[in-house]
Amino acid sequence: MTRLSVNINKIATIRNARGGNVPDVCKAALDIERFGAEGITVHPRPDERHIRYADVREIRPLIKTEFNIEGNPIPSFCDLVLEVVPDQVTLVPDGPDALTSNAGWDTVRNREFLSEICAEFSSKGIRTSIFIDPDPAMAEGAARCGADRVELYTAGYAEQYPSPDAIAPYLETAKEARRCGLGLNAGHDLSLRNLNFFIRTIPWTDEVSIGHALISDALYMGLEKTIAAYLYEIRKI
Repeated sequence: MTRLSVNINKIATIRNARGGNVPDVCKAALDIERFGAEGITVHPRPDERHIRYADVREIRPLIKTEFNIEGNPIPSFCDLVLEVVPDQVTLVPDGPDALTSNAGWDTVRNREFLSEICAEFSSKGIRTSIFIDPDPAMAEGAARCGADRVELYTAGYAEQYPSPDAIAPYLETAKEARRCGLGLNAGHDLSLRNLNFFIRTIPWTDEVSIGHALISDALYMGLEKTIAAYLYEIRKI
């Protein structure tokens, strides 16, 4: 069964626009759990324009489901992850000026660096996932780095959907990840429109991480109904 992890960055973005603590990201995380999501994802960036490092420290002891921290493994990020010890860390190669994640790792060229990072986190019992483009060679490279999972960067799929060619490279990469013994996550621009087809085509997807589309839908539908709608799409196989 594919699990739904909700990225709460956009809730923090709204809070930061006015200062103070409205909306409360900790309460939002707890509500999202209560409404049925199986995980919480945060992506703290160095400029703290949405989730702050302090938020990560505050959220960690509160939630009971999976806690996934994603980000570029710069020293301050690595120190934070080793301090709070999440269930999963997702390594994303986004630069400090990136508006949002826009590419996966080249796991071949960066093998030495990623191997060191994966080993450090694994030594603390943290599951490691590497964010990759839909390329079987990158999945194989992630396995050689010592990762436990890969997360497929699904922006290309979302842009091309419902073209019959949209899913093809993702399916091939997912097959290679499975061949290499890796778990499989997916995320970026997945939505109520395109989620079910992805899961039906690649039913061994362990987890989807969804933030922007889900929080946007919640503005119209409410958070509880929106999470129920996403879970329905995931389980409607």
